[in-house]
Amino acid sequence: MSETLPTTPSSGDLVAGAVSQISAFIRESQLRPGDRLPSEAALTESLNVSRTVVREALRSLAAMRLIDLGAGKRPTVAELDDSSIAMTFRHGLFTDQIDTRQIYDARRTIEGRTAALAALLRTDKEADEILGLARAMQNRLDQPAVVMENDLAFHLVIARASKNPVFALMIGAFQGVIVESWPIGWKARATDDEREAMNRLHLDLAEAIAAGDPEAASTLMDRHFDQSLRALARAGLT
Repeated sequence: MSETLPTTPSSGDLVAGAVSQISAFIRESQLRPGDRLPSEAALTESLNVSRTVVREALRSLAAMRLIDLGAGKRPTVAELDDSSIAMTFRHGLFTDQIDTRQIYDARRTIEGRTAALAALLRTDKEADEILGLARAMQNRLDQPAVVMENDLAFHLVIARASKNPVFALMIGAFQGVIVESWPIGWKARATDDEREAMNRLHLDLAEAIAAGDPEAASTLMDRHFDQSLRALARAGLT
């Protein structure tokens, strides 16, 4: 009988194992954003791997936005952000695994809920910010880049006003791909009347949120996405 020779773990396996162990350490130690991890030297000793493996593991965790790395400083637990999710969406879109219509369908479902929750839970400051962004879109038909900037901010503030950080993460991540399709939808609204109507719908939505009317806010958000999908369909994007 032939004997099976012992195998030596590959560098990739060692790094993956270190990533898993460091992630487990963060959970088991109940570390919170801003808390420091052990030094590279301490991790090298406790994980029984080389410093090179530890560094690669830390870089991988930083790329996933689970930790922050600073030159000459110990790594810290990162605040949640949408960058890694946005990268996944962009990859899916650019490799034809998902399409723009599917992104908008998902947004329609989520943002109907964020609008309703924002109407119920927003602070006065958030209501003023949402109204301010909607008003900033008015009378800017000759500056679509300005309209888009305020439009994206408008939807993100509503998501944050819902008081559900998962919604805010998702809406922020969607924006990485929306910037590609937004100008197409704007151009598909061929007349100033259509563009003014889109801007006016944002203001109506902002006013419904400020008035604390979740039903109206949700209905208006759904209407906004229905109109956006029709505009994109006319442009041949969905």
